[in-house]
Amino acid sequence: MKTLFSLTKRNIKLFFKDKGLFFSSMLVPLILLVLYATFLANVYKDSFNSSIPEGFSVDDKIINGLVASQLFSSLLAVCCVTVSFCANVIMVQDKYLGMRKDFLVTPVKKSVVALSYYLATLSVTLIINFVALGASLIYVAIAGWYMSFLDILLIIFDVFLFTMFGTAMSSVINAFLNTQGQISAVSTIVSACYGFICGAYMPISQFGNGLQKALSFLPSTYSTSLIKNHAMRGVFAEMSASGFPDEVIAGMKKSVDCSIEFFGHNVSPWVMFAIVAVTVAVFVGAYVLINIFYRKDGIKVHKTKTAKVSK
Repeated sequence: MKTLFSLTKRNIKLFFKDKGLFFSSMLVPLILLVLYATFLANVYKDSFNSSIPEGFSVDDKIINGLVASQLFSSLLAVCCVTVSFCANVIMVQDKYLGMRKDFLVTPVKKSVVALSYYLATLSVTLIINFVALGASLIYVAIAGWYMSFLDILLIIFDVFLFTMFGTAMSSVINAFLNTQGQISAVSTIVSACYGFICGAYMPISQFGNGLQKALSFLPSTYSTSLIKNHAMRGVFAEMSASGFPDEVIAGMKKSVDCSIEFFGHNVSPWVMFAIVAVTVAVFVGAYVLINIFYRKDGIKVHKTKTAKVSK
């Protein structure tokens, strides 16, 4: 345990020592929040207004709170994964610089080394994501606050769980990477594609039926839906108290992916949580096994046979 703590502390220090890497990772969620609020807020607002039946008058604060909750929940759903790829650079860096070879010749178990990278990446990513969460809550408070203390606790737990998911997924993928160029390429691809796959940039309900069914097999679909449920619960409760028909609220929930169906069956929040939690356990287990049975360059460890030298 002492060795695991020392290696984890060493990896965290190496990340924060690179000021450029740290500040770039920290600024990405904040920049995305500004871009979301600037370019997507009006689009979401028009979409919600168009779904309101004629004859109903809605306070702008409710609509603004609904838009803000959708924006920041989508942002956190993306950052929990994409930031972890940036924070996981130390593992690949050690391979590239040959530091991993030094670990392999020591009595330290490979599983301990692997877990130290995971815990360090998890810690760094959590720091960045909680800073993004704080900035997001300030934005929601300005736009329209309808969240309870319980909602905040659930969102904090969501960020922790989804960061574990993103760190585990990035660790499995980065275990096969050996250079900084490779991890930069993978991080760019993930940053560009993940927001669409998980339904953060555009709700999955807007996709075709075939694509919706395909994405229903991905745990990222349920992680995004889970945090949206917790972030927007208070706004929908306020709308219900204001006299909105249940059908209209149900339609809005479905349009923003708060209601997810798996081949016609509605998936409850508890099932979503279980799906993400099981996925985290599977990814972490796979990551440890990869580090035990594979070398740093991704070549499987096998017993070498003594070559016969012909005289």
